[in-house]
Amino acid sequence: MPKLSLVVPVYKVQGYLPECLDSILGQDCTDFEIIAVDDCSPDGSGAILDEYAKRDDRIHVIHLTENVGLGRARNAGLEKATGDYVLFLDSDDTLSDGALAAIRDRIDAAGDPEILIFDYARTYWDGRVRPNLRADLLKEEGPATFSLAERPQLLDLLQIVWNKAYRRDFVTRTGLTFPPGYYEDAPWTFCSLISTERIAVLDRVCVYYRQRREGGNILKTVSRKHFDVFDQYQRVFDYLDAHEELAEWRAPLFRKMVDHYLTVLERPGRLPQDARAEFFHRASADYRARVPKGFTRPGGGRGHKYGMLERDAYTTMVSALAAVKLRQRVRTRTRTALNRSKRGAMGAFYQSQLRLPLDDDLVLFSAYWNRSVSCNPAAIDAELARLAPHMRRVWAVRAENAGRVPKGVEVVRVGSREYWSAVARAKYLVNNVNFADSVVKRQGQIHLQTHHGTPLKTMGLDQQKYPASTDMDFEKLLERCDRWDYSISANQFSTVIWERVYPCSYTTLETGYPRNDVLANATAEDVRAARAALGLADGAKAFLYMPTHREYQPGFTPPLDLGRFARELGPDVTLLVRGHYFYGSSPHVDELRRTGRVVDVSGHARVEELYLAADALITDYSSAMFDYAVLDRPIISYVPDWDVYSAVRGTYFDLLQEPPGAVATTQAELLKLLSSGAYDSPETTERRDTFRRRFCEFDDGHAAERVVRRVFLGEESLPPIVPFDERHHAPTPAQALELVERA
Repeated sequence: MPKLSLVVPVYKVQGYLPECLDSILGQDCTDFEIIAVDDCSPDGSGAILDEYAKRDDRIHVIHLTENVGLGRARNAGLEKATGDYVLFLDSDDTLSDGALAAIRDRIDAAGDPEILIFDYARTYWDGRVRPNLRADLLKEEGPATFSLAERPQLLDLLQIVWNKAYRRDFVTRTGLTFPPGYYEDAPWTFCSLISTERIAVLDRVCVYYRQRREGGNILKTVSRKHFDVFDQYQRVFDYLDAHEELAEWRAPLFRKMVDHYLTVLERPGRLPQDARAEFFHRASADYRARVPKGFTRPGGGRGHKYGMLERDAYTTMVSALAAVKLRQRVRTRTRTALNRSKRGAMGAFYQSQLRLPLDDDLVLFSAYWNRSVSCNPAAIDAELARLAPHMRRVWAVRAENAGRVPKGVEVVRVGSREYWSAVARAKYLVNNVNFADSVVKRQGQIHLQTHHGTPLKTMGLDQQKYPASTDMDFEKLLERCDRWDYSISANQFSTVIWERVYPCSYTTLETGYPRNDVLANATAEDVRAARAALGLADGAKAFLYMPTHREYQPGFTPPLDLGRFARELGPDVTLLVRGHYFYGSSPHVDELRRTGRVVDVSGHARVEELYLAADALITDYSSAMFDYAVLDRPIISYVPDWDVYSAVRGTYFDLLQEPPGAVATTQAELLKLLSSGAYDSPETTERRDTFRRRFCEFDDGHAAERVVRRVFLGEESLPPIVPFDERHHAPTPAQALELVERA
């Protein structure tokens, strides 16, 4: 049996769950088991647990068939625990390095206490770490073990279950279980502490308590469920009534009860406004029913609040709270003035448009910082024209790029009156990046964030770990992301990352990427047309070379010698190069262009057509690899600077270990792969299949339809994802030629 059992209840935490599990599995103490309880989570949390369990037999997963809530999920895990000690860890929190070894060692040194209390710290999205303000209570002074009567001030710690290790035979003997409802920690922690004679403390931060920016816990949820606190303290006092020997704790626990009730009343964002009076009267009734004989109220303002509860003086309490709010309003006048100034700077015309009604049939699209009509927004635009032709579809484009817009597309130039009118009045705003900070999210507007690629490199808040790669204002970033109503994902991998690095209150749509529909649905004629548009001869081999940008380089120097490439691969090979204008203007390169051996496709309007035309893709860290994989054609990873890129920019997986196909780290290796044909082998095909199943999970050719039906038409029942092995994908250029010739 293991020394420690960690019970981890799991519900809607797919963005944080891997970090939680990694923090446990990475401990230097290995004498533990994890009992992970999937509380019928509607997201991908259950699948994440199963994947981890496959890799580590210390993880035991319980999948509940209905959602039972945090307390009962903990009970389910507790029943399966076999360790000497039981710990509870919430699935969005993490253990500190060395925490389990420190807990184990302290347990041994203290002679197996029934409860060990350890320290924690709060962590925030911006990297701040705030220590426990009552950490002084955990000083390892005096006897190694003691009773609560010897250190009653421990009741002043935040009464939570996850900062303690409980000896399992003590839990069994006392019959402790978690009740249903909010505030389920209160009966467990209070009843366990007053029941044990052998407590020990560990003056060390063992748990990082995540303060989720977007909420996610009961303390930031407006609900009548906060009335559950009355049932929880009923359980505490029922326990006292059943154990006369614990009568000395009635007064301290009465004080904890009253303080808890007052906290619920005073903190904004908990009780609905129309439920506050009812809550107060119930709290007052509990006060009068349970006040111990001879109880002395605390002094000062806190004591006055106790008195108002005792007298059931709700009107007096409301007046006192109103005075506090007035003082708060006075303190925020400066901030309000600044906000008004900012709004005024947006322009009187925009302000006037914001006062007009929304146009329910107006959709404003943008892509790549208003540079083009492309990517996922363009695919959604096309599908919207098919399914909802009554809607007016408008694109925001910079003035200098307006001439490159396809015919028939309605455009508003960024900064114009027409633009600000559309931003203010459009019911729907669709973008693959964020709209400008000056854009106001109106009530009733729907912002659809499509993203523009599956991430290999770190994104969002994860970029804080790699300051050399960005000077981003992360607070501003999240304010922009707060406007999102929907976030599109092409795979579970992306979903988990987006929800963690953009912690805002949007709904994830696991639809696949709309821009990849054309790759899944293309015919032989589409492939032939794409090649013909580029002047590619039948039977000629075309490699698409798409290197990505390096933030750490002031200018990009191509790691690929184009002249040598063309010379060694011969006249039947054409290199399509898409990227910056980085290959020089030497006469030799110009000659290669004239012969068609090198084709600059950087300005090509639709990258999807380049994918269809190419026999294989050569790239490095670009998200192009994830999209091109939909075609099930060879992908070569040319990564001569992987060590530098991964260290400076940060990546989510090791491309050398999990590539989509062949890998080359030098130009000589790349040329050898291409000239020998080794880039397309059974081994690379197997790698590609694994890669595709992971990253093309939802790309079945119906992504745009799902998005339009869900977001614009309000349909809940969407076309199901086509099983992976039943999907169609476009023929290769060779197959397309054969099919067309047969026809």
